[in-house]
Amino acid sequence: MGLPLKILLLGCNGQVGWHLQRSLSVLGEVIALGSTPQANAEGLCGDLSNLAAMTQTVRLVAPDVIVNAGAYTAVDRAESEPGLAQTINALAPGVLAAEAQRLGAWLVHYSTDYVFDGSGSTAWREGDACAPLSAYGRTKYEGELAVQACSKHLIFRTSWVYSARGGNFAKTMLRLAAERETLTVIDDQIGAPTSAELLADATAHALRSALVMPGLAGTYHCVAGGETSWHAYAQYVLAQASSLGATLRCGPEKVQTTSTAHFPTAAQRPLNSRLNTEKLQLAFSLHLPQWQIGVRRMLQEILGAP
Repeated sequence: MGLPLKILLLGCNGQVGWHLQRSLSVLGEVIALGSTPQANAEGLCGDLSNLAAMTQTVRLVAPDVIVNAGAYTAVDRAESEPGLAQTINALAPGVLAAEAQRLGAWLVHYSTDYVFDGSGSTAWREGDACAPLSAYGRTKYEGELAVQACSKHLIFRTSWVYSARGGNFAKTMLRLAAERETLTVIDDQIGAPTSAELLADATAHALRSALVMPGLAGTYHCVAGGETSWHAYAQYVLAQASSLGATLRCGPEKVQTTSTAHFPTAAQRPLNSRLNTEKLQLAFSLHLPQWQIGVRRMLQEILGAP
């Protein structure tokens, strides 16, 4: 398949989708759709809960590549809306897989560390058994299985995604640290904060390789290098923000620890969100930078620092 391509991007207004509009543009024409009708060209639907309209949209566009960056991500609300979560996270990817297979197109899809049960302390590999703890995790795993029905697929599992655009954990910590003298943050969940920008750039790089080497199709883990807890993440954010000139009432030394058990939520979270990225790095000759690099860049952007 030669370049340029026609790429249908769904979920273009989300954190990852926003950056994909940029990263994918070097590969061809990007038809970027949001979930609301007013954001899209006439006759095209990016609402993953409307399966019939999604099918019609793919047939109208007839893309070479479908990139699905949309998802139902309200983890706790999914416990009370499992049907909607399943439609968006599992049934819609199934529709996209069927249409992509019919067209001979590639399908790129994003999944999550929540497909695992979070046990142990070893970084999860792609072939490890999935055992999701929540409705969100179950529906994302069902989505993975549906996407695999398309022979030309790339599934990227990631975790702790953030972006300077929209809300994120770092912004919440900065807001609270400006208001309070102490903060309490969970220290027994471990993962790697991963920027939407890094994920989008890795996607474009991997897709370009897969287009000429279809044997690269499959599931990959894509997260930034290293690991941390939410507590240590918060401390890093506040320390960096202070060094960039932010005025905070709570410094990193005043961030106290607590356990997940003391913060009950509707959905159970995995404690071990470590993802092994060796397969991705070897297959696509990629280097994934340490998580601190992206977080500092994001802080520089939102704080307006040089």
